[in-house]
Amino acid sequence: MLRALIVDDERLARQKIRMFLEARSDVSVAGEAATVSEAIALVERERPDLVLLDIQMPGGDGFDVVRALPATHAPAVVFITAHGDYAIRAFEVAAVDYLLKPFDRARFNEAIDRARKSAPRDLRAAFFPVKKRDRTILVAVRDVDWIEAEGKYVRLHVREQSYLVRDAIAAVEARLDGKQFVRIHRSTIVNLRRVTEIRDDSLVVLNDGTHLVMSRRFRSRVREATGLNL
Repeated sequence: MLRALIVDDERLARQKIRMFLEARSDVSVAGEAATVSEAIALVERERPDLVLLDIQMPGGDGFDVVRALPATHAPAVVFITAHGDYAIRAFEVAAVDYLLKPFDRARFNEAIDRARKSAPRDLRAAFFPVKKRDRTILVAVRDVDWIEAEGKYVRLHVREQSYLVRDAIAAVEARLDGKQFVRIHRSTIVNLRRVTEIRDDSLVVLNDGTHLVMSRRFRSRVREATGLNL
C-alpha cells in the first residue's frame, strides 16, 4: 500500500486526484496540502511513499518541496501541472512521471503504476544518500557505526568520517534493521556489530573506543536485541 500526499493549490484538482486514488486498492491518501510550506510540513510529519505535486503554488513552487524532501526514504514524486515547460527540470530531479492537466484516469493510473515500480526504495534500504554540493554520496547502511540526532537532522558516524542527513531520528530508526541497529538513547542509535562492551553504568563501548550513554528508557530494546540480562 503506497501512502500518497496530494499537493495542489486548486481544490478541484485535489478532489479529482483524491477520487482517482480512492478508486485504487493499492494507494491510500496520507494528506493534502495547498501551499509549499504546508507540503513540506506534511512530508516531514507523514513520511509518504509518493508525492503528487503541482509546480506553481503559493509560497514557491514544487521544486522547493523536492529540495526539502528527506535524504533517506525520499518519496517518489509525480508532477501534475498545467505547464509543460518544466518537464526537463522535473526529470533532472528524478521525478517518476510528469502528468499534464487535463488528464484522464488511464493516464493517471499509468503514472501511479510507474511510481510503484520505481526502485529507489530498495536503494535507500541499503544506502543513505548524502548531498554534497553538486553530488550525492551513497553511504552504506552496514558501514554506519552509530547515529546521533541533531535537531531536524541526524549525523552518521562512519569510522573517522561523519555525514549530516536531513531526517528525524525516529524515522531513520523505523527503516533500519532492528536486529542490527538499536536505539539506546532518545538521540542515539548504535550498530550492534560495532559494540564490544556494555557496562553496568549504562555506557556502551564501540570497537573504536567510542563511549555512548544508554538511557534506562531504551535498556529493554537493547536487552531484546542482544539477549543479554541488562
